[in-house]
Amino acid sequence: MKKAIVSIAFGLTASLLVAGSASAQATLASVKQKGYLTCGSNTGLAGFGLPDAQGNWTGLDVEFCRAMSAAIFDDPTKIRFIPLAAKDRFTALQSGEVDVLARNSTVTMSRDTQLGLDFPAINYFDGQGFMVRKKLGVSSAKELNGASICTQQGTTTELNLADYFRANNMKYEVVAFATSDETFKAYDAGRCDAFTTDASGLYAERLRASNPDDHIVLPEIISKEPLAVAVRHGDNQWGDIVRWTHNAMLNAEELGVTKANVDQMKGSDNPEIKRLLGSEGKFGEAVGLTNDWAYRIIKHVGNYGESFERNVGEGSKLKIKRGLNAQWTKGGLQYGIPIR
Repeated sequence: MKKAIVSIAFGLTASLLVAGSASAQATLASVKQKGYLTCGSNTGLAGFGLPDAQGNWTGLDVEFCRAMSAAIFDDPTKIRFIPLAAKDRFTALQSGEVDVLARNSTVTMSRDTQLGLDFPAINYFDGQGFMVRKKLGVSSAKELNGASICTQQGTTTELNLADYFRANNMKYEVVAFATSDETFKAYDAGRCDAFTTDASGLYAERLRASNPDDHIVLPEIISKEPLAVAVRHGDNQWGDIVRWTHNAMLNAEELGVTKANVDQMKGSDNPEIKRLLGSEGKFGEAVGLTNDWAYRIIKHVGNYGESFERNVGEGSKLKIKRGLNAQWTKGGLQYGIPIR
């Protein structure tokens, strides 16, 4: 009897291991089979995820998905962007409607532990702020006692807003809407005194205002908003691809490898560059990709710094300073984990 129980237990364990192994490779196999990646994106946020009239998508999050497509297919265009409202984004990922969610989503403990999701890469460190009209005569968020605040439902923004006003013993009236577009349009139409979201979103949305110069972003940052790319929990190989796509772009920037010089850099004697570009080691094979996976990313998309500047940095309309998103060597939080 004891042997039978042990045999059954061993069989169950083996079955679970086989099932887990299959699950760990499910998304990559599915993506390769259908020939494209589905990326959950914003419905329209300048600098992060925005389609033009012809359906061409641009943005920092968009380029992360393009980098994944480049790593898998050696082609950044084998991708379909699925615009998702905040309230629908996690359900779409959980259900398998999208393969990856790159949609300025804050990673929190509850989201990480209760939604069946993982957040392998923080591609933008942000924080919640406020925007007001200059004519309101306010220069600090602590002067918003009694104000009406426009915010979006189904986001961490609502909780942060309540926490901030309670902590500062201030009163406010919340004016909430289902989508970011509705929320900002209400603010722009004068239906509330202030608009709150992540600071990056404030700079992006201000560009859509009737008169952008009439609005200011207040100096206070009231929360930590690490914006991360999300995948389904348990799909370890797919999570690794997301994690190392981000690290490859960070390491490329730190090592001076760019879209323009990546071919020249393939001849470098620097061992870190050799490992990054696949001329040494078999790091791509470890995640189910070719060993030149990072070369493909940089060749087609560029490094993290290039993507940042092009979409949200000084070279873009948003003109956001690197700040916390600078390399760790320059006082920021972005730190590429070594490929070795």
